Amino acid sequence: MLDLLIKGGTVVDGTGTPPETGDVGVRDGRIVEVGRVSEGARREIEAFGALVTPGFVDIHAHYDGQATWDAHLAPSCWHGVTTVVMGNCGVGFAPCRPEHRDRLVELMEGVEDIPGTALHEGLSWAWESFAEYLDTLAARPRDVDVCALVPHGAVRLYVMGERATRREAASSAEIVEMGAIVRDGVAAGAFGFSTSRTLNHRTSTGEPTPMLGAAGRELLAIAAAMRTTGRGAFEVVSDYDDVDAEFDLFRSIAETGAPTFVSLNQNKRGGYLAVLDRVAAAAGRGLPIAAQVAARPIGLLLGLESTLSPFVQNPVWHEAPTGRAPRVAALNDTAFRDRLRQAAGVPEHVFGSYERLFPVAERPDYEPPPDASVAAIARREQRHPVDVLCELQLANDGTGLVYYPIFNYDDGDLESQRHLLEHPNTVVGLADGGAHAGLICDASFPTTLLAHWGRDRRRGPKLSLPWLVKAQTADTARAYGLSDRGRIAPGLRADLNVIDFDNLACRRPQIVADLPAGGRRFVQRADGYLATIVAGQVTYERGLATGALPGRLVRGAR
Repeated sequence: MLDLLIKGGTVVDGTGTPPETGDVGVRDGRIVEVGRVSEGARREIEAFGALVTPGFVDIHAHYDGQATWDAHLAPSCWHGVTTVVMGNCGVGFAPCRPEHRDRLVELMEGVEDIPGTALHEGLSWAWESFAEYLDTLAARPRDVDVCALVPHGAVRLYVMGERATRREAASSAEIVEMGAIVRDGVAAGAFGFSTSRTLNHRTSTGEPTPMLGAAGRELLAIAAAMRTTGRGAFEVVSDYDDVDAEFDLFRSIAETGAPTFVSLNQNKRGGYLAVLDRVAAAAGRGLPIAAQVAARPIGLLLGLESTLSPFVQNPVWHEAPTGRAPRVAALNDTAFRDRLRQAAGVPEHVFGSYERLFPVAERPDYEPPPDASVAAIARREQRHPVDVLCELQLANDGTGLVYYPIFNYDDGDLESQRHLLEHPNTVVGLADGGAHAGLICDASFPTTLLAHWGRDRRRGPKLSLPWLVKAQTADTARAYGLSDRGRIAPGLRADLNVIDFDNLACRRPQIVADLPAGGRRFVQRADGYLATIVAGQVTYERGLATGALPGRLVRGAR
């Protein structure tokens, strides 16, 4: 008998071909038959009228700490994700000498906004080398598969000590040692190496990261050493201050044979199209390089419980007590609100622009029109924008949120992002699951891709469902050499989703205190996932965990 039979669903198989109605039979964690399946099964799922897709492969996550203590990699696991690649942006926790543990916590806390108290409490530090870290990951069952990258920040600190924190140049011997560590990490099962070259990334003490400004020869030597294993990708985020110089370096890294992924967002500084042109030219020469792009704006969630308030630049706001209840009382105080309003008359006391601040509904709109902004609401209702912001945050017992898009929304819509998504030399990523606990919750990218781009979009063309599924299954799996998943075909791993497409939607993000030491973070649920299946086992039914934990550490490209 089959272990599982999914009957009568609309199969969107990840290849980009049109959907077909059929069954999917599963045995021993693998897909064994697709189409009209007559064999009996120990369990059947009726999928009539529902989509059946491969499990989503998220190639940009930061569960490096959470994966060591938590069996449930939420919120990604609530959005159909069955495999994550973590260790991006050059931050992580291995290799690590005991005396450098606090430094790596400060780095992760600052770059990815994960509470340091939670990391100090949750991390066991039962490792020093990267191979030992992988062994720790392998020992814990979980609800998704995890793949890991070797992070440059940890490697540099391990080899150079405090000199790395001062961002000194590495000696030739130190570069050789770093290359050997990365090579050994990939040989032990890492999927590659990651680094950061952006000033946006800083430690929790405000210092630039240890890898900022690392010489090109250091990165090239690491890439070359890694590729002696015949495996390993190279992931990098950059400010592109000097597009030509930066891209010359990335092109040289790709010439080592390392699949190279450069993060790319539209921002006010411009230049993203120049980067995209260079990626296309290099890929046209046969180099393994692609830009990693987002599914929607990357934006901040501002509120009374968030890391930042929309009044963060208003000096009066900083007189308010901490905690949701005291802040609710402050915003309800007429005298306090009058002072907020008066201070907001000074331009430098206004965060961003009222035209770029939007309310977050129970079903968030990630392509909000201009007439939905705080400024537009204030004009319509003849109110001060400060009063509108106060009322938005006071909603739902003080848990109301305001959305501030910082990347990918300079034109006030997602047409530029559609161009990036559809470009032949890009891959979907940047969801940052596990990171930005108090400001951003983008682990719901997979749901946005399907629901917004495939069904709900009103401000421009939609994208086809077969394309959207392929973009976050077969394409992302192929990017990291995961050839055993990402499509629905006999012999492949039975990572699957059964989706009620008509009701698929992101819910409003909310703050929960479920991290170690009572650490708080944003999470975001979804509706419409009837079942998520990992290695043939149902892990979630209608958004609820079943208790099955078939997820494992994946070592090396398959």
